[in-house]
Amino acid sequence: MKRISLLALMAVMLFIAACGKQDKQVSGGHGAHGGEHSEEQASEQMPITNVVWTLSSESPKSGENIGITIQIQSSGGQPVEQFDINHERKLHLIVVSRDLSYFDHLHPEYKGKGQFEVSTVLPAGGDYKLIADYIPTGGEATTNSKWIKVSGPSASPTPIKPSSEHSVIVDGIQATLDNDRPEAGKEFELNFKLADAKSGKPITDLEPYLGAVGHVVIISEDTERYLHVHPMDEKAVGPDAKFMTTFPSAGIYKIWGQFQRNGKTFIAPFVVDVK
Repeated sequence: MKRISLLALMAVMLFIAACGKQDKQVSGGHGAHGGEHSEEQASEQMPITNVVWTLSSESPKSGENIGITIQIQSSGGQPVEQFDINHERKLHLIVVSRDLSYFDHLHPEYKGKGQFEVSTVLPAGGDYKLIADYIPTGGEATTNSKWIKVSGPSASPTPIKPSSEHSVIVDGIQATLDNDRPEAGKEFELNFKLADAKSGKPITDLEPYLGAVGHVVIISEDTERYLHVHPMDEKAVGPDAKFMTTFPSAGIYKIWGQFQRNGKTFIAPFVVDVK
C-alpha cells in the first residue's frame, strides 16, 4: 500500500508540474506580448540611421553660399555606405522656409562612406528646415530633418492659405490641380493638367524629370508631415500628370509639383485643406 501511495503521489506531482509549465507557455505567448515582441525585434534588425548635419558656417547668412554636409551613420556611429537609387538619386534634400513660401529641391553629391555634400544660397534671413530623404539599402524610405537659422534681412511672412484658384501660371505654363478636396486617410489622386497659358493648348511634350513625368513633395503646415509622391504613369508626357497619395491627417498642406519642359524645370505650388 505504501508503494502504491508513493507512486500515486509522484503521479499527482508530475501532473501539477506539467500544468504549471503549460500555464507559463500560455501566459508567455498571450495577446500583445509574445508575437508582437518578436516583430519588434525583427524591426530592430532593419537599418536604423542617424544624420550628422554640418554647415560651412556656424552663422549662415542669406545671399551667401552655405555648404551643407550630411553624414549618415548607423545607430552605433558607423558610416552607412549603401543606398538605393530613388528617383535617380541616392539622396534628395528638400529645403523649406518656416512659412513654406520658399522651396528648393537639391541633390547632394555622394562622397562615399555615408557623406553627402551640397551648397546653396538662401534668399532671406529666417528659419529653414532641411529634410534629407533617402533609402539605406536593406531598409525603408527614411527622412531626417534639421532646422537652421539664417541671418540677414527677413522676408515678410506669407500666410499658408488653401488656394482660392485651382490654377497657377509658371513660366508661361498653366497648371491646374483637377481635384483639390482631399480627405485624411483616404487614397487621393492628384491630377495636374498642363496647358500653354496663352493659347490654352494642352502640353504634350513634358520631359522626364528625375526619371518620371514629374516629382511631387507635400509638407504639412507645421512641417511635421512630409510626403514624397510617385507618379501613377512615369512615362506620361502631359497634358495630365497623375499622382496617388494618402494624407495622414487633417490640416493644411502645401503641394509642389515639379516638371520639366524644354530642358527647364518649373514648380507648380498649391495649398489644400485636408478634411
